[in-house]
This record gives sequence, structure tokens and C-alpha cells, in this order.
Amino acid sequence: MTKTWKLGALALAFAAGSAFAQTYPARPVTWIVPFAAGGPTDAMARHIADRVAREIGGPIIIENAPGAGGTVGTAKAARATPDGYTMLVGHMGYMGAAPALYKKLGYDPVKDFAPVFRFPDTPLVLMVRKEHPAKDIKALVEYGKANADKMFISNAGIGSSSHLIAALFAASAGIKVSQVPYKGAGPALIDVIGGQVDAMFDQTNTALPQIRDAKVRPLAVTSKVRLPQLKDVPTLAETVLPGFEASTWYGIYAPKGTPQPVLDKVQAAYLKVMTDKAFTDKMAEQAIQMLPPEQYTGAALAKHTEAEVARWKAVAAKTGISMD
Repeated sequence: MTKTWKLGALALAFAAGSAFAQTYPARPVTWIVPFAAGGPTDAMARHIADRVAREIGGPIIIENAPGAGGTVGTAKAARATPDGYTMLVGHMGYMGAAPALYKKLGYDPVKDFAPVFRFPDTPLVLMVRKEHPAKDIKALVEYGKANADKMFISNAGIGSSSHLIAALFAASAGIKVSQVPYKGAGPALIDVIGGQVDAMFDQTNTALPQIRDAKVRPLAVTSKVRLPQLKDVPTLAETVLPGFEASTWYGIYAPKGTPQPVLDKVQAAYLKVMTDKAFTDKMAEQAIQMLPPEQYTGAALAKHTEAEVARWKAVAAKTGISMD
């Protein structure tokens, strides 16, 4: 094969991809959310999908495919035809932590996907049931140390951010807790409100309404600095765990091999959404943290994914958490 032939083939492939991008989407696009409907991941995905759909000129359908900490839906997305009509709503659990926590995984977050763009990050709030004896975060840690394995923390399911951050918190604080997995953040939070479990780490976009209604008591946030919406709630870093910082991150991924012009078109549509003040104000209301503009791109998400896979391998070695 001559060099001239290779260049010609590449030029034809690029031209075909560009022509395809001009007519894309010709039918509805599916975003796979590997968690149940109604949770924070689903809510965030739907909000952003609506905005991006307007920009690309075609509908985006959310398909909920829960199971095995999000890995079932993710494997399905990895096997999808790489034509731009199936994409994955990625999450720190199944795209960052899963390789370290599962012995067998039906996909590789780095090798099997093409990152398209990253969402803003969502901090979490550590909340306790209203009648819990611990009135602040220091008292909760003391309670955990005095009641090894008897402090019950609910989570949205194995592999969810509420599961992972709770494990990291317990290991960092030197306490043993009993995690109780649920099929979504909604039922997990309901049992905190009802007093069936002691506490939960929940994302701000779903936690804030419950806090405002005084159904739960917030003790700490996982962000680097205090949140404007919860000015009186300290960070874990300033109280019991210096340097602690964690947020849920998300991103849109396409199956590897999806035409680059299509990825570019979807990314450009999203970046336009991120300049919409109405959208960013809505994010701010929910204490969702905006990132520097350069961090929203597919290239930045690719680097972030690789870094998170490495990070969670170190966390798993430290904490001993596993999903098998």
C-alpha cells in the first residue's frame, strides 16, 4: 500500500465522516444511563440531554439500563454500533472505579470508548436521620468508632458515588460502617428520612430539597470549600479529614470508532449549552460545581478518565472495597 493511497483513503474517510455529521442526527439518539430512573444521574442526564438535543436538531432519548453498579448498561454501550446514535452517560463508579473493584469487567473505560464531553461536578452531602444522636460531624465519627459495624449508611447501589464516597470516608476516618445498598438514591434517602438507617452521602441536586424541608440533618459536604447553599455546613476537610475532597463526575462517551466529525458536532453543541446563563444558573441553584471551560472537552475527559482509573486502583488497595 503506497503512502499516496493511504492519504487518499484517509481523505475519503474524513469526507464521508464530515458528510455524515452534516446530516446527523437523522433519527433519535439514545443516551444509556446505567442507573434507575429518578436518581441524580438520571436527572442530570435528562436536563443536559434536553439542551443538547435542541442544539443538534434531533431528539435524545434516555434509556435506563441499571444493574451491577452500572456495569451492565456500560457494557451494552461499549458493544453498540459506533454510529453516533448510542452514547453512554458515564459516571465515576463504572468509568473510574469499576476496573479496580471488579475482577471481571465486560469493557475497558479507556480502550472501548471515545470521550465526548464532561458534565459539571456534583458534590455530596453527608446527612443523618433527624433523631440521630450525633449533632455534628465530629460526633458522628466518634459514634462510628464506638459502634463498629453498627452505623448503617445507605447508598444508591453498589458502584454508585454514595457507595464509593462512603467507603472512602470510613477508611479515611478509621471507622467501620455497614453499607446498605438500594436500587437508586430515592429509596436510599427515604430510609434515612424514615429513620431505618443512620446516614447517607447524597448528591446536592437531590439532597438540597430534603435538607430545606428539614427531613434530614446535613453534617458535612465533600467539596473543597463550603457551598453557598449550605453556608453553615462545614466541609469534611475543615473538620475531621484534612485534604478530603470528592465529587461525582459524569461525562458522555461514545463507542470507540464513532466518526470524529459526529463527536465534534455533539461536543460543540454541548459547549454552546455551557455558555447559556439560564443553564449555568440552574446548575448553581443545585450546588453543582462549574469547571473551567477547557475541562468540558472530550480530550480533557479522556485524561480525567485515565487519572480516575488509576486513582481508584489506589483507593481500592487502601480501603479493601470490592464489588465481587
